[in-house]
Amino acid sequence: MLKDETIVEQLRQSNPEFRELEVSHHRLDLELNELQRRHVLTPAEELEKKRMQKEKLVKKDKLAEFIRLYREQGLQAATH
Repeated sequence: MLKDETIVEQLRQSNPEFRELEVSHHRLDLELNELQRRHVLTPAEELEKKRMQKEKLVKKDKLAEFIRLYREQGLQAATH
């Protein structure tokens, strides 16, 4: 069975949508870290932070789904 790191690397090389999701997820992570460095957020910044957290989670779930599907396809190919 392939490790997640191996699957991620293979998806990075072969799947543009996975790469875009990964880059976008990383960008959101950096932006959230920047917001969290501030001691006090305005109400608008607080809303933006929550929106970004939700978006980041959705992207993380999609990345995990790519990995799960890749693993399942690999197992199916190995059994046929």
